Amino acid sequence: MATQPVVLNPRSKNITEGKSRAPNRSMYYAMGYQAEDFYKPMVGVANGHSTITPCNSGLQKLANAAVAAIEDAGGNAQVFGTPTISDGMSMGTEGMKYSLVSREVISDCIETCVQGQWMDGVLVVGGCDKNMPGGMMGMLRANVPAIFVYGGTILPGHYQGKDLNIVSVFEAVGENAAGRMSDEDLLEIERRAVPGTGSCGGMYTANTMSSAFEALGMSLPYSSTMANPHEEKVDSTRESARLLIEAIKRDLKPRDIVTRKSIENAVAVIMAIGGSTNAVLHFLAIAHAAGVEWTIDDFERVRQKTPVLCDLKPSGQYLAVDLHRAGGIPQVMKTLLSAGLLHGDCITISGQTIAEVLKEVPAAPRADQNVIRPLSNPMYQQGHLAILKGNLAPEGCVAKITGLKNPVITGPARVFDDEQSGLAAILAGKIVAGDIMVLRYLGPKGGPGMPEMLAPTGALVGQGLGESVGLITDGRFSGGTWGMVVGHVAPEAAVGGTIAFIEEGDSVTIDAHQLLLQLNVSDEEIARRRSVWKAPRPRYTRGVQAKFAFNASTASKGAVLDNY
Repeated sequence: MATQPVVLNPRSKNITEGKSRAPNRSMYYAMGYQAEDFYKPMVGVANGHSTITPCNSGLQKLANAAVAAIEDAGGNAQVFGTPTISDGMSMGTEGMKYSLVSREVISDCIETCVQGQWMDGVLVVGGCDKNMPGGMMGMLRANVPAIFVYGGTILPGHYQGKDLNIVSVFEAVGENAAGRMSDEDLLEIERRAVPGTGSCGGMYTANTMSSAFEALGMSLPYSSTMANPHEEKVDSTRESARLLIEAIKRDLKPRDIVTRKSIENAVAVIMAIGGSTNAVLHFLAIAHAAGVEWTIDDFERVRQKTPVLCDLKPSGQYLAVDLHRAGGIPQVMKTLLSAGLLHGDCITISGQTIAEVLKEVPAAPRADQNVIRPLSNPMYQQGHLAILKGNLAPEGCVAKITGLKNPVITGPARVFDDEQSGLAAILAGKIVAGDIMVLRYLGPKGGPGMPEMLAPTGALVGQGLGESVGLITDGRFSGGTWGMVVGHVAPEAAVGGTIAFIEEGDSVTIDAHQLLLQLNVSDEEIARRRSVWKAPRPRYTRGVQAKFAFNASTASKGAVLDNY
């Protein structure tokens, strides 16, 4: 009598053993399963494909490749969907408030399907910004063998001999409003900036998080900077699926890989590549999902010892496709590892350590490219995401200080309780050099959903005010933002943070050298203002926004919904 194949994971026993499981098997037979299939691992493919956004419209070919490779490697692929919200499309609208909410919805979808269907592993395919942390959080909660497949970056658009990307459009709006660009040029940039499928092309949030996941050990080497239209992205997906089956055999789980040391590796890479401010918020949430102790102060600790090595947009010259050609994230990591700035003993999804993965990568970047700098000539000696504190942000806030000649400003507050009125003031020429804009009631609870402020910051840059006007907010910034900007101010205005008590014309100081965000008003006056302040009524009282506002933690703890 022939022996049955070995069940690869104890979870499979729920459908392979016992007569009580027969009804469950009947439903699998309805989908074409054969008797032998019940001895194969059940592997989820969390598919973020949609026609909502170019970031995700190129994902179906990757999901198809994953399914085929899983089945070729001896697994059963079980496909389920995850939603997405396009930050670029919703920016500046009420829809932007659903972006961060979608991070939680995506993670809930993955946890629910993997746990509810008792899957042996999961491959997550994601593209747009919140697909990344949402996918990782769901993988960590479920904690079955898992791998993340990034959909890939977009190729650059072109106009008048210049490369374009989505941020080019937001900055062009500011230039047009200032009379520095014609309506015709604005329209041509709008038409040409996004030429096809893939996520926004600079070192914005999606590419930042994909790079960090590669450094974390949860994605394949080189995969985070591949372009979606290129065939190597499909090949990498197939290899990801094959390695996932091997991880299932070894029972190598996400929480075995995502540790305090591997998160420190990921944050070091984020600093080295000049990544998005959103990475701070998302890695606080990822660490929470992993059960790893990691605080906002750990970002500042890593920043102070990690140089910025890459000359990437939004504050630099190059795009993610240029980084890929220059050696990709493995080259950045090997440069850091050679300097003792990475933990080489951290395990990766392949079962190899970081040091083993990088063994054949040169210790220094190639001399024939300018995207990745050597350690002897960094863009900046220290990282760019500074954690400021002070009476305006006792829990901390995030300042992105790359590209600035002098990250210090003291000026009069120009106060706005929403994004739209602040943007209108910029476009009307009412904001001048030396001002400090305050955009508040935009935090996790106040927004709700902590929307991004790319429209105002892009308009400031477009009008030539990127370095001379400060902007602070309890909301977030796009990965495409640069300038004298400070976000994630905590506590937020909606819960009575000091940012709620700023009045028009108050003196405010942003000082990245001293790591200070200060309202230059006496403690007694702040206490008086606090005593007469009244919390605003919730903007939403039903549905997903109301649930998010009610449950969201402070930004300094990742704006997670389960910080009980």
